Amino acid sequence: MFSIHVERTINKPIEEVFSVLSDHANYAQFKAIEQSNLLVKGKHETNGLGAVREIISGGSNLHEEIVAYEPPHKLGYKVVKSKPLPYDHQLGEITLKEEGGKTHVTWRSKGHITIFLLGSFYFDKQIQNVGSRAFGSILKQIDNMA
Repeated sequence: MFSIHVERTINKPIEEVFSVLSDHANYAQFKAIEQSNLLVKGKHETNGLGAVREIISGGSNLHEEIVAYEPPHKLGYKVVKSKPLPYDHQLGEITLKEEGGKTHVTWRSKGHITIFLLGSFYFDKQIQNVGSRAFGSILKQIDNMA
């Protein structure tokens, strides 16, 4: 099982940070992401509950459905389709807390690559390492945005 947990305090207002993190079609602005698309609009808001985003990064193609949308405090997602590795994704959650004009972000993701033996012994560790670096990089880039 992989378990990613990244935290960072960003020197920006919570509404601004949530807006960037929930702008699914524009994740390609981050160094770790090669391409991003909004495949399905949300039920009530474009990037809200039920939206499906596509993230292409490092040879992986992930379709993530938004399963929690509580602006500006919480964004939850679940990997519903993945290539080339098969994901059993159990949790994808970004929580934001306002702290004196700054925003504390906690980004967690848990799951398992379901390839017999190699999933547990190799791929889960790779996903955990790469995912931690990618999530941290995204949060750092948001902090450094003009």
